[in-house]
Amino acid sequence: MIRKAVLPVAGFGTRCLPASKAIPKEMITIVDRPVIQYVVNEAVKAGIRDIVLVTHASKSAIENHFDTHYELEATLEAKNKQELLDELRAIVPADVNIISVRQHEPLGLGHAVLCARPVIGDDEPFAVLLPDVLVDDEGLSQNDLAGMLDAYEATGRSQLMVEEVPWENVHKYGIVSPEGEAPTAGKACPLAGVVEKPAREEAPSNLAVIGRYALPGSIFPLLAETPPGAGDEIQLTDAIETLRQRDGVDAWRMRGKTYDCGHQLGYLEATLVYGRRHPRFGEGFRELLARYSQAE
Repeated sequence: MIRKAVLPVAGFGTRCLPASKAIPKEMITIVDRPVIQYVVNEAVKAGIRDIVLVTHASKSAIENHFDTHYELEATLEAKNKQELLDELRAIVPADVNIISVRQHEPLGLGHAVLCARPVIGDDEPFAVLLPDVLVDDEGLSQNDLAGMLDAYEATGRSQLMVEEVPWENVHKYGIVSPEGEAPTAGKACPLAGVVEKPAREEAPSNLAVIGRYALPGSIFPLLAETPPGAGDEIQLTDAIETLRQRDGVDAWRMRGKTYDCGHQLGYLEATLVYGRRHPRFGEGFRELLARYSQAE
């Protein structure tokens, strides 16, 4: 079973500027907690117990968020604010380890994943979760990450999570080319390849890669040998293509919905969705939405 996950969080977050100038983009909040916490919660719900943050010197706020704040906890305890204290202590469950490694140079996503090699090793499979994207599991008995990890366990083949997107938007994504019929939701199919941001008339499907991967440790030697590609960076997709040609790679079609919080409109949509159903603030938030809708 896959029990380790890599979260690359070293990027500068240029898509989120100016909000991310002094605050890591992963620490921008959706309702009452930072984006990165939602992604860590997703991993934990899928059975991940070792979470490797590939970070940068400017991202210490992320590490601090997942660390224990003894003084704050003591203050809350002294003031009998038990509900807040319990929330803080639940950020990282007792059986989950948060491990940080540094990416000293911005050499691409493939290089960021490679930085986790000393922690993961070459013999153990692992997941990769890009923290820009929230994967909503509302209404599902099992979250999509867990479903994809089960597919890896059953087949031993690498998995790329994909989501159906409107055909008019395929030029914004990496689009998979299935071998044969595209998979139904909650199922996987072998990949013939991935096309980066194709024109609509050239797109092999409308299934987009959304930033969740299940990979074998054997991808690390491939990443170490992968030359710089697009943007003069080491691309994870280049190593996955080598892996596909050698061992095969599957596309696993998700059942939930994604929100791209690296983009302002995606962030606002996530705030609306998560805010409306928040157990403490949801009712008041829905009233605010209704009030402003009537004002228009």
